[in-house]
Amino acid sequence: MPRKKSPHLASGPPGLPRGARRGRLALPAGLSAGLGYDAVGMSADHGKRVMDRLPRIGCIFACDDQWWWIVPAGSHIGLVWPAVTSYSIGAYVGSASGPRGARAPRNLRLVHHPEDDSPYTPPIPLYFMACHIAGVMPCWSVTD
Repeated sequence: MPRKKSPHLASGPPGLPRGARRGRLALPAGLSAGLGYDAVGMSADHGKRVMDRLPRIGCIFACDDQWWWIVPAGSHIGLVWPAVTSYSIGAYVGSASGPRGARAPRNLRLVHHPEDDSPYTPPIPLYFMACHIAGVMPCWSVTD
């Protein structure tokens, strides 16, 4: 049975239109991403609310008005991330202005550097906070 995909996925370079460019978020030196990494995007306003409430926070990048949280690769599997988020497989992000993915990231900066050597924000608490902010019930599947 084919795996369900979230309608809010942003694919990496293979899925981009010809001529489109998106940059991959580069982790700061010294951080180990042995599990690979993806990124969960949300508005800066939502990001600030989430950041104040999570007990452990990994790398967070800002690109234009969007904040991108680094999560382990595959954190979208079995979950339907709410519409207030964007999920980027491989952490490829582009500018929010213009056609989707048509420009490389600009105004990219690191908002938060983790205290330890792990770049990850735990995806399940992040998912529950995103659902809370969106006003939707969390929805996951264990049969995917």
